[in-house]
Amino acid sequence: MGALKRLYHFHFRNERRERLFLASLAFLITFGAVRGITLMIRAGIGPVHNVSAGGLHIHHLVWGILLLIVVGYVWLLEVGVGSSWVASLTAIAFGVGAALTLDEFALWLNLNDVYWERQGRESIDAVLIFGGLLSAGVWGWPFFRGVAAHLRHKPQSGGAYE
Repeated sequence: MGALKRLYHFHFRNERRERLFLASLAFLITFGAVRGITLMIRAGIGPVHNVSAGGLHIHHLVWGILLLIVVGYVWLLEVGVGSSWVASLTAIAFGVGAALTLDEFALWLNLNDVYWERQGRESIDAVLIFGGLLSAGVWGWPFFRGVAAHLRHKPQSGGAYE
């Protein structure tokens, strides 16, 4: 675990790179989890069900929008600017909020619940475009390469993280 921590700190010395990586990772994980959960809800499997209030279905994009608003407000206050746990937490929250919101992009585009219909593909397209912009692979590639090298027990060229 100590080696993983050293690799992480070595590859994410730049706070901006770390925030982008954390937001990207949270975005991708949340999107996958939300798709899985909605599939289970649709199939009637598991303990999770739709959230409703007074018979009104509350789509998960609502939670995403609220989360993005909170993150935006925290950033406006300049809380977590630089390298801190607040900056990391808000980067993760941004990724989660963006995934929850963009997973239902087709809903806002069509103003109709088309999640499981043909037009629902527009949400997948929006997620792919945004995910590409966040670029977890680009921002996190040196870190992942360092982890792979460590797992193979070969020091990274130059041994700079040791």
